[in-house]
Amino acid sequence: MEVQITRTKLIKPSAPTPPDLRILKLSPVDQIQYSIKPAALLYYSADGSAGAEEVERRINRLETSLSETLTRFYPLAGRYIEDGNWIDCNDEGVEFFVAKVKGCRLSEVLSRRDEMIDQLCHLAGGEFTSPVLSIQINMFDCGGLVIGIRISHHLFDGFSAACFITSWATASRNGGIDDHEVIPPTFDLTSFLPVNGLRLPKMKPRPPLMGTDNGVTKRIVFDGAKISALRAISHDPSFLRKPSRVEVVTALVWRARMRVSLAKHGRLRTSLAALTMDLRLRIVPPLPPSSCGNLVSMATARFVAAESSDGNMEVPEVPELKILVGLLIDSMTTSKETVVTPEDAFPTLLRTRNELYEAVEKGEVDVFMFTSWCNFPAYKIDFGWGKPVWMSRIHSGFEAATFLDTQGGDGIEAWLSFNKQEMPLFLQDKDILAFTSEEAL
Repeated sequence: MEVQITRTKLIKPSAPTPPDLRILKLSPVDQIQYSIKPAALLYYSADGSAGAEEVERRINRLETSLSETLTRFYPLAGRYIEDGNWIDCNDEGVEFFVAKVKGCRLSEVLSRRDEMIDQLCHLAGGEFTSPVLSIQINMFDCGGLVIGIRISHHLFDGFSAACFITSWATASRNGGIDDHEVIPPTFDLTSFLPVNGLRLPKMKPRPPLMGTDNGVTKRIVFDGAKISALRAISHDPSFLRKPSRVEVVTALVWRARMRVSLAKHGRLRTSLAALTMDLRLRIVPPLPPSSCGNLVSMATARFVAAESSDGNMEVPEVPELKILVGLLIDSMTTSKETVVTPEDAFPTLLRTRNELYEAVEKGEVDVFMFTSWCNFPAYKIDFGWGKPVWMSRIHSGFEAATFLDTQGGDGIEAWLSFNKQEMPLFLQDKDILAFTSEEAL
């Protein structure tokens, strides 16, 4: 597959940003994010009518609607000022690439998804460029389109990115901004998360990102039937509630990674499973429904390996799946039911992160990171020519597992970015082999 950039331009908001909105001070949570631009790719199959002229019309529609949407999401057209931790909302524009894909049809990419993972990064340009938002429209000769979107993590989390993408799609589909369909975003998390006068714990150094030399990304798929079976065998009457599909898949991946650690260290180690959580629904008084920025905390479940009287770990095998599921349910339920005030939000998040960073730094406890994009309405994002047939990620510098919905909505795609030496052993884990679909490996 050869991806050739044919056009590059900056898309500015269709109306200038008012002077009083020129400076957007980043919230404390924004400021502690890694300087990366995570990518999401949306794949749209050819519909039979998408000749060269129609594809060009679609690209023009995407440009026009993007410009209109940026009047609402104006910080995305600005520039991140690292020294001051703010966004200069100067309307310089969003990086917009148009690319021609040669050497394969979109159907070939879709039929060889796992083989193509290392090449998907070519469909999402702008990783190391300065604009806050970069978009790449990839045209296939068959008429198919892939839309690659990268947004700086200093400005947006996954919830905020979803707000922007759905708003852009709505503007493209409807021929303009519709106030009845799209709730205007707000960018005032700094005022909602006061830190002045608070006694904050000192932030631990962030662990370094996993480079491409040490890390590799793979994709495995759990279909709906396998997940239903997992939920049945992992439930226990003592649980507070029935486990969710994300919780049982998290527990299965956690258990497989514990086996890899056991093989590596010769003993079972204490481990933490950390799951990202949206804080918006936990803050009281509630935030506006479209508050954009970073407002993600973590729920942590801890498995403590048993020790003998002389301090050595004696457990020869990983715990039962039910045990890990129970730990996850307890952690998620407690986190969701805990009310957080605006004054508590950042200190709470900082303490959780420090616990994880300290564990990584000491190296005595295994820390496994999980992020769920499930229930993100990816397969409803219609720019005016139908819904996508797939949503993907690309290789990530984070050592983590990210969960996405399958197209049918009842399965889960797990995008795994792990150490290169450990990945083969993980993929051969007996539980992974038993509960993933044949297309996954």
